[in-house]
Amino acid sequence: MVTVLPFGSWPSPLSATWASSSAPRRDGGALVEDQVWWGESVPTEGGRTTVRRRHADGRIEDMLPAPWNARSRVHEYGGGSWAVTEDGDLFFVEKSDQRVWMKRPGTAPRALTPPAPDVRYGGLRWQVGVLLAVQERHDDTLLPARAIVAIGTGDEPEIAALVAGSAFVAQPVLSPRGDRLAWVAWDHPDMPWDRTQVRVGRIEHGTVSEWTTITSGDTAALQPEWIGDEVIRYLDDPTGRWNLWEVRLDADRAPTALAPADADTGGPLWVLGARWHAALAGGDALAVRTHGDDSLVRISAEGEVTPVSLPARSRLTVEACDGTRVLVSGSAPGTTGLWLVDADGTARQVVGETVDAGILPFLPTSRAVSFDGPHGPVHAFDYPPTNPDMRAPEGERPPYIVFVHGGPTAHVAGVADSKIAFFTSRGIGVLDVNYGGSTGYGRTYRERLRGQWGVVDVDDVATAATGLADDALADPRRIAIEGGSAGGWTVLAALVGTDVFSAGISRYGVGDARALAADTHDFEARYLDGLIGPLPDAEPIYLERSPLSRPERFRVPLLLLQGAEDAVVPPAQAEAIRAALTMHRVPHAYVLYAGEGHGFRRVETIVHALESELAFLGQVFGFGTPGVAPIELTAGR
Repeated sequence: MVTVLPFGSWPSPLSATWASSSAPRRDGGALVEDQVWWGESVPTEGGRTTVRRRHADGRIEDMLPAPWNARSRVHEYGGGSWAVTEDGDLFFVEKSDQRVWMKRPGTAPRALTPPAPDVRYGGLRWQVGVLLAVQERHDDTLLPARAIVAIGTGDEPEIAALVAGSAFVAQPVLSPRGDRLAWVAWDHPDMPWDRTQVRVGRIEHGTVSEWTTITSGDTAALQPEWIGDEVIRYLDDPTGRWNLWEVRLDADRAPTALAPADADTGGPLWVLGARWHAALAGGDALAVRTHGDDSLVRISAEGEVTPVSLPARSRLTVEACDGTRVLVSGSAPGTTGLWLVDADGTARQVVGETVDAGILPFLPTSRAVSFDGPHGPVHAFDYPPTNPDMRAPEGERPPYIVFVHGGPTAHVAGVADSKIAFFTSRGIGVLDVNYGGSTGYGRTYRERLRGQWGVVDVDDVATAATGLADDALADPRRIAIEGGSAGGWTVLAALVGTDVFSAGISRYGVGDARALAADTHDFEARYLDGLIGPLPDAEPIYLERSPLSRPERFRVPLLLLQGAEDAVVPPAQAEAIRAALTMHRVPHAYVLYAGEGHGFRRVETIVHALESELAFLGQVFGFGTPGVAPIELTAGR
């Protein structure tokens, strides 16, 4: 029997605890004979990352017991925090000291790098008997120094600095003979989705003696991989789309595109372990393609493209390749995990959560939508309220939350995660927006934000929200906006710059662009040069765009959620916003989570934050929240 209740107040079996545990964070994957290895966060253990393996018979084994925590802090976002050999020897970066450790099966870990509080490692990769890593040194330098190193694994390990010479290095890969190295390099003020170079150098006496650049330097080239000893396949976007390219090193030939498409094979290199293609035995490629949703294709050496049937169509990345088997991670409706793609193109899920059949009817189906905005089309995914046991009174329009992803170069695809389902099952719609600046729609779309952060993103989310209301799909008086980090900036800027939204939720959002430029870490130290303009000349624009420069424009209720140990957007930003809200008597709540950084990992934090968001919306929009306690809002003095 279907019950009639107002939108937002629907009882749901999808609790915050369910949402916190249904989609754990995973970090990388590997194939070791018939075993699948992967990294996974454990929210019930303070969010530590362990490494697990699945045997052919389905047994799952923890390879990194507590309290060990595989997590890199290179670039602050890390990535590539572990690797494994063909024999099952595990290398990992321990979060607490950032040293590289080695653990053989059945033995205790032993350190491969010396104690050094100012040195970090990430992007680990095991190839042809060599452990490669990106080393980041903060000692005795004005700015961190980075290099690609080879870490010895013997009884008396050594660290050989293979190459440096640029502000940033990433994605190192050795040739099959082990005598040449390819890698990605870039310098300030560029980000790796602006301009990079793919470089190739010969290794002599433990170092790269000379190197050449095989890309123009005007594009965002990524992820080189060797196809034999003389051919490199990589990603590049001279046409405006990231596609696969090849170049022969032993011939005077220009690089050639391999099956170019109006889709992106590639993405923003926020974490060091990200990969989007792999070379199969025989030379074929398995590649992710993104335009809205993600898809997987096999590309022959002659350029023939064959789609690979895969349920996952969001957050697809290529984790490992062993001959003709490829391990792919991603999200599908109702599940996230790892899929093993075999030579014949069949794919089977080998790691993932099994969603109870009773949950499936509560998961929303996405609808790809586009709206005409002042800067061009705005792409988004609409998730309407979905609950088979409930319906709203006749004529009532649902409240909506506009989700604003971070980055701002991230990308969302049309698969509902557990957080989206948590809200939609209670009668609250979600509009997930890929505003201008997002990846997945080509360089022109992501460069729409260049110099226009705080303008284009605000206009685009307002356009999407208004368009949904104009289509009579959302209650225009009950549209909230939510985002974290750069998405939090857009939340705050939209609240002071438009009258579209009735409430806001900011997770570790940026309120003062000048403070971000002054306080942030080196990876993003010059990011705002491209998003707003170089300082000090552009300081008036920073002042004009920053939400905290217009505190009197805060008029609608706001929830602030912040990690106490956030090094990317420090708590001072949230506390300045709180002070402005108090001064102007705007109803608000501020929650500071001890032990959390830029992104929440502990189960108790995730549960509390999600329930706080629901309670906040219920209080502001006037509906009950069964099973979730009210939240106290402060309106100032």
